Amino acid sequence: MKFLSLHCDFLKFRPLKKALRKPEELTEKRKKETVVKNPLVILTAVEKQDESHPNLIEKFVKEIKDIAKQVSAENIVLYPYAHLSPSLSNPDFAQKTLEQTHKELKKEKFNVSQAPFGYYKEFELKCKGHPLSELSREITHEGGVKNTTKEINTKQLLREISKSKLDARELKDNDHRILGKQMDLFSFSETAPGMVFWHNNGLIIKNKLIEFWRQEHKKASYQEISTPQILDKKLWQISGHWDKYKENIFLTEYEKRIFAVKPMNCPGGMLVYRNSPKSYKDLPLRMGELGIVHRQELSGVLAGLFRVIQFTQDDAHIFCTEKQLEEEIIKIIDLIDKFYKKFKLQFDHVELSTRPKKRIGSEKLWDKSERILEKILKKKKMKFKINKGDGVFYGPKIDFHVKDSLKRTWQLATIQLDFLMPERFELEYTDEKNKRKPPIMLHRVIYGSLERFIGILLEHFKGHLPTWLAPIQCRVINFTDKNNKSCEKFHKELNELGFRVDLDLSSEPIGGKIKQAEIEKIPYIIVIGNKEEESGNLAVRNNGKVTQIKKEEFIEEIKKEVRGMS
Repeated sequence: MKFLSLHCDFLKFRPLKKALRKPEELTEKRKKETVVKNPLVILTAVEKQDESHPNLIEKFVKEIKDIAKQVSAENIVLYPYAHLSPSLSNPDFAQKTLEQTHKELKKEKFNVSQAPFGYYKEFELKCKGHPLSELSREITHEGGVKNTTKEINTKQLLREISKSKLDARELKDNDHRILGKQMDLFSFSETAPGMVFWHNNGLIIKNKLIEFWRQEHKKASYQEISTPQILDKKLWQISGHWDKYKENIFLTEYEKRIFAVKPMNCPGGMLVYRNSPKSYKDLPLRMGELGIVHRQELSGVLAGLFRVIQFTQDDAHIFCTEKQLEEEIIKIIDLIDKFYKKFKLQFDHVELSTRPKKRIGSEKLWDKSERILEKILKKKKMKFKINKGDGVFYGPKIDFHVKDSLKRTWQLATIQLDFLMPERFELEYTDEKNKRKPPIMLHRVIYGSLERFIGILLEHFKGHLPTWLAPIQCRVINFTDKNNKSCEKFHKELNELGFRVDLDLSSEPIGGKIKQAEIEKIPYIIVIGNKEEESGNLAVRNNGKVTQIKKEEFIEEIKKEVRGMS
């Protein structure tokens, strides 16, 4: 048995979902949040070898009593915590062990609480700062007790967080998770489930997409803003997100105030709008934000870059008058079209998503909002389907579905029409007659989730990204060691010209080096041997074809390709 004792100012816990087929039955009281003040929390993992231990409970109770005496604790919380051991006992045995321990501790006059067994739980605690506030123990099979604080805090914990390995047996060769590993783009870790660890190559792709986004939004007269990731609960109650999405929001506490890790960017954008008075001359006001958001997801639905907990959303919020509304929506549609043509992603279909069952606002306002979007789609002569009941709770939306090279469709870009949020946040502008009015708000994304968009691009291009977007654009390879100086010289020249280029002078056979570059999906593989040194040409491999080309011509061609972002 392994257990970790924490002496706390408080512990809050609440069961969320079943983790076992047959978890313990809970009373209505135990289904709700439990708060224990000044507890000694015993995080416990009952192990396989404990099933044959002759006096496990006796030893366990003795250890708890000893620690409780040292820290003067009267309140005990028994908390099943499987993460402390990779070798767990049968669940029934573990549950009975904790229940019997509970009874024995009550006999010793402790106030004992027990966290639900067999459930995923959320918990929050504040650990005291004295030297004995964190202690770990192991009860061995022989019945001895071993202090394992250092082992659990280092080796054991390191083993637990190092479990994340990609099981590629059921994945296709062009799956973005396999391509990500081959191209050294990103990884995942159990320390942050559903959150991407971007490697240098992957971050280049992400940053190039952001660079393109910023370039096009500057041309379209957008301002870029950035808002905090953690915001007071009150803000989400005003916006309505608290009632609709509370179960998907990460919460934290600061000075007895509840804060939410933002699941979306729009409330922050409205606070920026509120910061100064606005007149009709300031509208339309277009504010873009590449905001990092977090949404709780069950671990079983996480899927590489396609379904994550933390992601970057390319939001923008346009504040305008009713007269400006049609023109602004058309401009957004044109911008979306421009982006997707750049990535050779075709529209499969467009949907007009109408009022959901759970919504805010009057039926009259919903009628008006849906009528406006339908009129614009018809004016643009866009074929669209009605997606009944799939609008957001504050307004209808236009969803753009694109088709990739694998004939799959993805819903990515969206435009949402919102008459209601500006009123809730008391946003105003002064019109031409000096009257105060609420602006109309458009919410929109183009990429959607940047992480998901990158996953789609990788599979759409089968890893062969356009040269402007490829993390490594050229690799220079020597034919033999005799050609090293020429390779180094050309590598330096390309590097100074601003290309992303690397150098392979390893002693591997030339065929192996070329194969590795192809696995990494590098657009241009340049081989320099004696023949190239003598002629001044380059042997350039692109898409499996090798051509002899003059160095100057190659440089001009790749310059043109990158400059044109083709």
